[in-house]
Amino acid sequence: MKKFFTFLRFCFYGLLGLIALGAALFWYFIYSPDPEMPQLSGTVTKASIEVDGLTRSYRSYLPKGLAKGAPLVMVMHGSGQNGAQIRLETGYGFERLADQYGFAVVYPDARSFDWNDCSKVGDYTFEGRAVDDVNFLDVLADKLIADIGIDSHRVFATGVSSGGFMAIRLALEAPTKFRAVAAVSANLPSAENFKCKPAAQGTSVMFMNGTKDPLVPYAGGESSLFGLFFKSGMLHSSRESADYFAKKNGNSGVPTMTPLAVPGDAQVERQVKQKVERAVWRDDSKLEVELVSIHDGGHGLPQAYWRRPRLLGPSPMTPDGPALIWEFFARQKP
Repeated sequence: MKKFFTFLRFCFYGLLGLIALGAALFWYFIYSPDPEMPQLSGTVTKASIEVDGLTRSYRSYLPKGLAKGAPLVMVMHGSGQNGAQIRLETGYGFERLADQYGFAVVYPDARSFDWNDCSKVGDYTFEGRAVDDVNFLDVLADKLIADIGIDSHRVFATGVSSGGFMAIRLALEAPTKFRAVAAVSANLPSAENFKCKPAAQGTSVMFMNGTKDPLVPYAGGESSLFGLFFKSGMLHSSRESADYFAKKNGNSGVPTMTPLAVPGDAQVERQVKQKVERAVWRDDSKLEVELVSIHDGGHGLPQAYWRRPRLLGPSPMTPDGPALIWEFFARQKP
């Protein structure tokens, strides 16, 4: 009997040890505290609309005193998330900028685990049918244009991870609605993984990718975590993705390497410039393509208010990703 209780104690303490180890691994690799909520002039409102027989939800942020004819920035979340989570993971960065520059922000929610982007690989079905996210986002943009008085020529979209892949699809299939898009931690699917039907017209596109992203390989290849999770199929490299859109827009020339302007002391500016490389394809047309390469950066949007989980690779707090994206959007001419 004594040996039996000794065995039970051994199992009990072993179980406690495993629980403690699991908690420690979760804390180290996955847990990240929420950013502090900033003081904002406006409020976030949750609403829904019916599109293609499905109830689609979204959150919108309107700064106090937003003028008629203001721009709209659509921000799309990653796999298995929603608009509330991408607000946190961007450090409320777009809302801070909205207060400063006067634009509306909307966070749409996907209906399936992934946004239905251009990749053939992914979980983009709901109740047995593929979700038409292009139509949903098009209808949502039209609703906000009508309800808020948004400038229909200054509707922009950005997204991180699965949301970034969805931004790529909007650039290809809805360029007349979205004046520019910014895809973060996302690349163009390769030919065997590509299902989109690109429109003839182009639009301005930014890519912002880390060179040490463990999910979306900067140099191209299969998109997955450890080869098991969050699979998106084969992808082009970041440079090939930017080249594709530059050529589609009629600009097949050599990009201009543009240094990143960083406020602050000279040492900080020098360190950031060594980590961030900007290649810009621009000519006399109104269309532009930019590739922001974050050397030694992992998966996600860099910003100073929220540290990404270590599981997603290095989490640099610079550059200010939302600010770079808004700068790109703001300089696009209607």
